[in-house]
Amino acid sequence: MAAIAPSSPSPLHLPKMGCVKELAESATFVPSNYAFPTNSDDSTVSEAEEEIPTIDFSLLISTSPDQRSKIVQDLGKACRDWGFFMVINHGVPESLRKEMLDACHRFFHLMEGEKQEFEGKHVLDPIRCGTSFNASVEKVFFWRDFLKVFVHPQFHFPSKPPGFSEVSLEYCKRTREVARELIKGISESLGLEKYYIDKAMELESGLQIFIANLYPQCPQPELAMGMPPHSDHGLLTILIENEISGLQLHHNGKWVNVKSIPNSFLVNTADHIEILSNGEYKSVLHRAVVNNKAPRISLALAHGPSLDTVVSPAQELVDRENHRPAYRGMKYKDYLELQQSNQLDGKSCLDRVRV
Repeated sequence: MAAIAPSSPSPLHLPKMGCVKELAESATFVPSNYAFPTNSDDSTVSEAEEEIPTIDFSLLISTSPDQRSKIVQDLGKACRDWGFFMVINHGVPESLRKEMLDACHRFFHLMEGEKQEFEGKHVLDPIRCGTSFNASVEKVFFWRDFLKVFVHPQFHFPSKPPGFSEVSLEYCKRTREVARELIKGISESLGLEKYYIDKAMELESGLQIFIANLYPQCPQPELAMGMPPHSDHGLLTILIENEISGLQLHHNGKWVNVKSIPNSFLVNTADHIEILSNGEYKSVLHRAVVNNKAPRISLALAHGPSLDTVVSPAQELVDRENHRPAYRGMKYKDYLELQQSNQLDGKSCLDRVRV
């Protein structure tokens, strides 16, 4: 690892909102409180061109039983082997996706005083804007600014910039439809009834969280980290990004650079799929790295159960395999608050509910 640049003359401090964007505009080195410690295992990136699974969404909603059966098998294999896949032919217009990324860009370039209107105080506040992940408990901060909004079952959204809320309402609705169809396919791939997960997780009132991330240019990208290795809460996360890549996933002991197909969704299985499947499908560790050439914007939509749903392994799977439940049940709201209130550290939150 390269040597850490000396600290700036000012003392280390808790970063204010939008701090990384402001810092990146003038920084010539990474301050020591942004220098992320790494070891050789953490930094091993696969040089091979890994073939990440691709799921053709049009086949998943096909009226042909044979086509649907085949793609459900492919979906199950992607969940089992990777915990990650790309979705093509999903029906969400490319123009809408571009509008969303442009609107996120405009939000992050609001004046700091305007963004502070949406700062939020608690991890379960419906609108929360900030920097790093949980700056109140972190000793090393991440090279990231964010906006997090609860958009379902009730739609909340910042009132600025103009038009952001309206385009987001349509995008979130269309993406939620894609997520629910994928979850039906995952349910079938586990040998469960098509609507099992949808009903058990009460997805009609399921939580959908809009997460926009800004990873500014970084003068020493080998020192900083956009987001550390972690798994997501919920069932599925669906992500798009601008033309700058930076997502890496952990696969077979190495980090794999993700290069998305144009107009595809990047989808990963999350902790509550692992819990519900009793460990048959795993949530996938992933991280965001930064670069010194251009800012990266990513937009993730996390799809989870209803906040009051207690998530535990599906009894049908436990009975069928004659296994014991590998995870304890926990209300989704409690799990979400636990993860978001602490430092982000791999799958440490999921470990709390392992039996």
